Amino acid sequence: MYLTKGLRYASGSALDRKVRQNNWEENNFINYKKMSENLSIVRSRLNTPLTYAEKILYSHLDDPHGQDIQRGKSYLKLRPDRVACQDATAQMAILQFMSAGMDSVANPTTVHCDHLIEAQVGGVKDLDRAIDINKEVYDFLSTACAKYNIGFWRPGSGIIHQIILENYAFPGGLLIGTDSHTPNAGGLGLAAIGVGGADAVDVMAGLPWELKAPKVIGVKLTGSLSGWSTPKDIILKVADILTVKGGTGAIVEYHGPGVDTFSTTGMATICNIAEIGATTSLFPYNERMYDYLAATKRKDIGDFARSYAAELRADEGAEYDQLIEINLSELEPHINGPFTPDLATPISKFSQAVKDNNWPAELKVGLIGSCTNSSYEDMSRGASIARDAINHGLKAKSAFTVTPGSEQIRATIERDGQLQTFEEFGGMVLANACGPCIGQWDRQDVKKGEANSIISSYNRNFTGRNDGNPATHSFVASPDLVVAMTIAGTLHFNPLTDKLKDKDGNEFLLQPPTGEGLPERGYDPGVDTYQAPPKDRASVNVAVSPTSDRLQVLSPFNAWDGKDAKDLPILIKAQGKTTTDHISMAGPWLKYRGHLDNISNNMLIGAINEANGEANKVQNATTGEWGAVPAVARDYKKKGIQWVVIGDWNYGEGSSREHAALEPRHLGGLAIITRSFARIHETNLKKQGMLPLTFAEPADYDKIKPEDKACCFRTITAAQIC
Repeated sequence: MYLTKGLRYASGSALDRKVRQNNWEENNFINYKKMSENLSIVRSRLNTPLTYAEKILYSHLDDPHGQDIQRGKSYLKLRPDRVACQDATAQMAILQFMSAGMDSVANPTTVHCDHLIEAQVGGVKDLDRAIDINKEVYDFLSTACAKYNIGFWRPGSGIIHQIILENYAFPGGLLIGTDSHTPNAGGLGLAAIGVGGADAVDVMAGLPWELKAPKVIGVKLTGSLSGWSTPKDIILKVADILTVKGGTGAIVEYHGPGVDTFSTTGMATICNIAEIGATTSLFPYNERMYDYLAATKRKDIGDFARSYAAELRADEGAEYDQLIEINLSELEPHINGPFTPDLATPISKFSQAVKDNNWPAELKVGLIGSCTNSSYEDMSRGASIARDAINHGLKAKSAFTVTPGSEQIRATIERDGQLQTFEEFGGMVLANACGPCIGQWDRQDVKKGEANSIISSYNRNFTGRNDGNPATHSFVASPDLVVAMTIAGTLHFNPLTDKLKDKDGNEFLLQPPTGEGLPERGYDPGVDTYQAPPKDRASVNVAVSPTSDRLQVLSPFNAWDGKDAKDLPILIKAQGKTTTDHISMAGPWLKYRGHLDNISNNMLIGAINEANGEANKVQNATTGEWGAVPAVARDYKKKGIQWVVIGDWNYGEGSSREHAALEPRHLGGLAIITRSFARIHETNLKKQGMLPLTFAEPADYDKIKPEDKACCFRTITAAQIC
């Protein structure tokens, strides 16, 4: 038996308690006893120390006795504790669930309205406008949740990941969510994994969920953060080390003495950045998590976790497939970007990098908040910098926006004064929603195609991601650096060394930021935005109009006709980075997430065609004419011609959106052939009946010409290009 040093395993009686998973659901409990029993079975089979990631997964095995267990090889069948869906992906997930004919979800599920609120003029007006224009979708989600026993968080409640952290996450649990940043809850010791809607529907319907047994990357933290360095800088450094594909097929597990030196919300920030490609990231249980659980009215969960604490961290001697070590005492603040979240530059070298790369030096907009960095601590530290500037007679020189992650955060920082500080500083407070982070931003200060720079505390900065402008140079940093740089209005400013001039022309250096990890007076819950399922669900009717252009009841795809597929045209040979934003854009297209045929009009319109170096312009193999990608695909479908796509490395990285897999299937595609896939997208393609194929030799990608054809598909493992 392998024990964690200094900890004991709880006796069976200590784990017999009935502790609710959250304060909203009366009959859903944390089952540490079952988890412990499953782990005992697995330990007797493997007889080896286990990482914390392995403990969570193996404690949720559907069949701990018979499951084949090999890291990086086996396909595990798991029983997650919960499912969470954001409103954009929930539409398609619920439409699929409705076809199952069940009267209730089989596992606890919640839906969160955060993606459909566009940032324009400020929080209140933007929210009112969103409720008006999205009424049809919100009515559908509200009635469907009521019908099928799903918790519903109304518009204005906040971003799904912040709501999960504040209400549903618990140490040692397993949650799947239909958003790629679901791993945010790893900051509270939960294995939270982003999936496509079809995977979520399986679990909602009571089926086990399948996951290829991940490898485990260990990140050992030593020392402690100080001054301008923040937890955000840890993950920016890890992204630099692993790149956007280095974590693929692995769970990133943080450990070491450094993990006890910063807050739970700081840990969540680190786990939130899914752009390293990892299955998820997580931290072991510690007393900072207990403090956060107590502050969010879940002390009983903290007490229960203490009794199970030995299994809420890695065994002594557990081995990692890769080990990264970071000394927090030596970690410098970083800025990552532009155009990719893994291009990291220390602040001391950033000004020179701006010059060397000819990046636009003027900072147009600074944006803080989002699901990544909107904790009470983040807002407090940012406000301390803003107050320092105000006290010297300065305000933001760049445009500045603040996105509270939840209604609870908004209400609390309004009560405690941080919100007023930001407004006095010149900031615009946006709705409790995703907003510019996902492209929901009606930006008016620059024209499309105009080169400019913005900096945010968000998680993703792919080309055109925030504002739809491919010329926007988007950088990612801590909220502290974002606030500081908006004061100067330039990317050349380093707040650690560079002085500003106050209203009288006197030079001064900004003080390092300060802020409490948890509010001294407790959290203010703000407006009640939760809708519990009614006791009488049978009388509820789900609202779907047959004439809607935003919602469409699904019909089954045609089954395989049993014949070989031959001479298939290449719809597009995508060159370079092809994210889910390239395959199925967000922004204005979000309104069609519940209507498969309409949203298919954005399929691959952002991908660059190798044949001409342009986006959304491909040659029709049957007519020789050039046209938009969706239009050519529809023409092939009309003529009964299936087609394939050729892709580059890490095809489908980014969001969990299954529309990027549904659309190719809907428009007649058969296979996507790439050098490699991002994990979630590969799974989504399989779930929707598309063949995700990879080249045995990645260099073969270069041998294929856009005018070539796929000669024959006799099996799902081989394809010939001729």
